[in-house]
Amino acid sequence: MSATAASVTRHDWSLAEVKALFEQPFNDLIFQAQGVHRQHFDANRVQVSTLLSIKTGACPEDCKYCPQSGHYNTGLDKEKLMEVQKVLEAAAEAKAIGSTRFCMGAAWKHPSAKDMPYVLKMVEGVKALGLETCMTLGKLDQEQTKALAAAGLDYYNHNLDTSPEFYGNIITTRTYADRLETLSYVRESGMKICSGGILGMGESLNDRAGLLIQLANLPEHPESVPINMLVKVKGTPLAEEQDVDPFDFIRMLAVARIMMPKSHVRLSAGREQMNEQMQALAFLAGANSIFYGEKLLTTGNPQADKDMLLFKRLGIQPEAREEHDDEVHQAAIEQALVEQRDSKLFYDAASA
Repeated sequence: MSATAASVTRHDWSLAEVKALFEQPFNDLIFQAQGVHRQHFDANRVQVSTLLSIKTGACPEDCKYCPQSGHYNTGLDKEKLMEVQKVLEAAAEAKAIGSTRFCMGAAWKHPSAKDMPYVLKMVEGVKALGLETCMTLGKLDQEQTKALAAAGLDYYNHNLDTSPEFYGNIITTRTYADRLETLSYVRESGMKICSGGILGMGESLNDRAGLLIQLANLPEHPESVPINMLVKVKGTPLAEEQDVDPFDFIRMLAVARIMMPKSHVRLSAGREQMNEQMQALAFLAGANSIFYGEKLLTTGNPQADKDMLLFKRLGIQPEAREEHDDEVHQAAIEQALVEQRDSKLFYDAASA
């Protein structure tokens, strides 16, 4: 299959076709994915987001990978919903170090009526800072979805996690149909979708292919597709799972890029365990979005200054929002890095 043919946006992928992509020689797959990527994106631009946990721990869901689940003892401190002003302060700091999108995550099965007004104020405040907004709050009903859209939320994250067939082995407190329903409400409201999954939970190649088929065969592809590598946390049922083979992870990114040519494919959780060479290969395979900063909700993430040093070595620049002049935006990022190096968003890895 040529890169040109593969870049046509499709919504009718079969399991046999997707497995054939995975089973190509590695070099052929990467070459094809890079060809598709260059048809739709600048190969040397990466979208940069920051993720903040606005409500941590005590989630009633039983997701076996998650340290925030109330079903497992992971030693995670439970916290109430953050104050709006503190969220906005964190968003301003994220913007100062180069993020263009601010993502807010709450450990909920679904937002409560009493919390929704504060959540909406967070969206409005972050938008006012000139950042794109994203939230992950669990299952939404139509009324909540419309309220978030009216407040100006740009993206809603709701991962499918894995294939429908394997899903029951990982989560029992929410159905796959529930997740698809929330994605449908989000799309109907006019918001953009951020949805992906996790590798390393004991799934098969068919399950990895099945996840991508679910995403790519939606009526519209998600604008953002996070591909996570399991972060094994002591106390969760998946703490002893085998590590994902690095080449298998890169294959997942490449196949996602081919199947969803116009989506941002995000190199997401698990990046702290990846060396620079693996990250560079991920960008070559078509990943063009990262989370940036010290934490991904409750797990570690490469510190922001280290990311910028890698970007510089690879000749990559952060993807600027359309309303910003690229050169001015890049200069502002570099200056902010100097000014923020001693701030609380950074730490000295050598002393940790």
